[in-house]
Amino acid sequence: MATYKTKERIITAEQFNGTDLLSGMDWDMGGAFVVTIHGNKAYCMPLDYIIPEPDGIHYYPCKREIFEDRYEAIK
Repeated sequence: MATYKTKERIITAEQFNGTDLLSGMDWDMGGAFVVTIHGNKAYCMPLDYIIPEPDGIHYYPCKREIFEDRYEAIK
């Protein structure tokens, strides 16, 4: 089995505070959500980071713990 590492890349993201809708977000009876590049609703929880998909139109949520483990702010 081969070993791999992620390629370094710079992304933009916003952290969802649980009340204010962010770029690409909408709301329904299930809560706040974004639509992924596959056309699926991905529901967002407070403190999730909302990241644009490569197409720049769709978004996906990332749990805070995972985001903070993988990314660091650029000063």
